[in-house]
Amino acid sequence: MPRLVLTHGVVEIERWLKGKEERAAAIGTAGSDVRDHVAVDGSNQVAVTAEVDDLEALQAMLASPPPEIAAQMESHGVVPPIVAYIEK
Repeated sequence: MPRLVLTHGVVEIERWLKGKEERAAAIGTAGSDVRDHVAVDGSNQVAVTAEVDDLEALQAMLASPPPEIAAQMESHGVVPPIVAYIEK
C-alpha cells in the first residue's frame, strides 16, 4: 500500500490541528494511518500522510470535494492548492 503525502497552507496551525479526527475520518475512507505534520520553520505549511487503499477515490475527493468535506476543509482553515505526492 503506497504512502500519500498531501501538502498545503493553513490559516492557523492550531485551528488546523483541532480538526485532526475529522481529517483522519475523511481520508480514512480511502486509506489508513493518517498523520499530520507541521513545518519546522514555524510557517503555516502543513502535510498529511496516509497509507492509501484507494488512490482513485482519494484523488476524486481532492479534485471535487463533497460538500461535507469542503465544509471541513474550510472550517480547518485549509488554503489551496493541495499538492499530492505518492510513494513509488
